[in-house]
Amino acid sequence: MKRKNLKSREVYKKSFAQGTIIAIILASVPFLFSLHESIPAEQKVWDTFLFTYDSKVWEDANLVMWILSGKAIPLLLLLIWFFTCRHWWYHALIVPIIMFSYQIFGLFNEDQKFFDQNQIIFLLPIMAIIIPSIYLIRARAFNKINDADKSMEELEEEFMIKPKTFWGKVKQYF
Repeated sequence: MKRKNLKSREVYKKSFAQGTIIAIILASVPFLFSLHESIPAEQKVWDTFLFTYDSKVWEDANLVMWILSGKAIPLLLLLIWFFTCRHWWYHALIVPIIMFSYQIFGLFNEDQKFFDQNQIIFLLPIMAIIIPSIYLIRARAFNKINDADKSMEELEEEFMIKPKTFWGKVKQYF
């Protein structure tokens, strides 16, 4: 009996620690969004004790960091939502996650002439897999609802894939 009680305490502590980290990240989002204001305006090169950033094409490091925060913060929130969501449709979040990741990559790609264009070409193969998969899961769920007396919550629980660890959940998609 003591072993079971000890294990439940460890699970509770781990869950509490993960919840605390997520809460701190969520609480710091307004600070993160205004972080670009600490970068000198209208300067092409931003020099810190950690690194030096040269905004070659953009010619304003403050502008680049403002655009980056506008892309990275929604990406961060989508990733938190993706890894904590317990609904059957959470795979649909992969599309905006990839979209924001592509935009961040494009921001720092100096050779790219047009920012935020042609990203649909890269998203189409991913969307071609995810959207029909979600629709099939949804159709399967509604077939089971019509054939059985299960509630939507019970069906979501049945369709849910539950890896044990955070890395298990990451490995599930890659």
